Amino acid sequence: MHFDKLPASADPRRTAEIDYSARESWRMLGIMAEFVEATERLASIRPAVSIFGSARTPPDHANYMLTEDIARKLSDAGFSVISGGGPGIMEAANKGAYFGKSPSVGLNIQLPHEQSANTYQDISQTFRHFFARKVMFVKFAAAYVVMPGGFGTLDELFEALTLVQTGKIAPIPIILVGSSFWAGLADWVKTRMVDDGMISPGDINLMHIIDKPEDVVDAIFSHYEKRGFMPSLAEREIQFSL
Repeated sequence: MHFDKLPASADPRRTAEIDYSARESWRMLGIMAEFVEATERLASIRPAVSIFGSARTPPDHANYMLTEDIARKLSDAGFSVISGGGPGIMEAANKGAYFGKSPSVGLNIQLPHEQSANTYQDISQTFRHFFARKVMFVKFAAAYVVMPGGFGTLDELFEALTLVQTGKIAPIPIILVGSSFWAGLADWVKTRMVDDGMISPGDINLMHIIDKPEDVVDAIFSHYEKRGFMPSLAEREIQFSL
């Protein structure tokens, strides 16, 4: 007997398709719920700075201690600090902010490896979906601070650069900390992407390489000194198209 001659209720292929469609619909509702819950929980944290970097950096590493120092200075200056909520640089960012004056925020992600929530979070929000989590990093950030890291860090960096370049978000400081780590990438962007016409010459100015913690804070304040940290109504409208 062929499946196409069976009634729909007895066709296993048809039953599987209906089951998949139902699961997909419930998945969409779950994604919506993640956005709604996270938006409500994070509504009061502005101004905030998102800090990115490797999950594999140990606590005794210079980059860990540098991140902790930067986060503490940002927190004491009045910025909530947002990290991915996990170990390594994320933990250092949350730890520095946790002992500062402003909230330490962790946007945790459920992963099969490399991710467990650190303990230095005043506000902890867990996501199942990367893209919902990534929107929250951008939505509430007045600046990006990017420490040395791997593929995930580069993903966040280039996404932020793309969103600013394309006008999907207002220009924000995108600060790469550590000239010894980032100089090669910046040179490649200049000598390959700019010289080959892949990006405009001015696009290289969307990111800034800084080494000292106090200079990171100063660069963020300098960017906003004439306009304030809260997004305008027009900028909020733009964010609806993220």
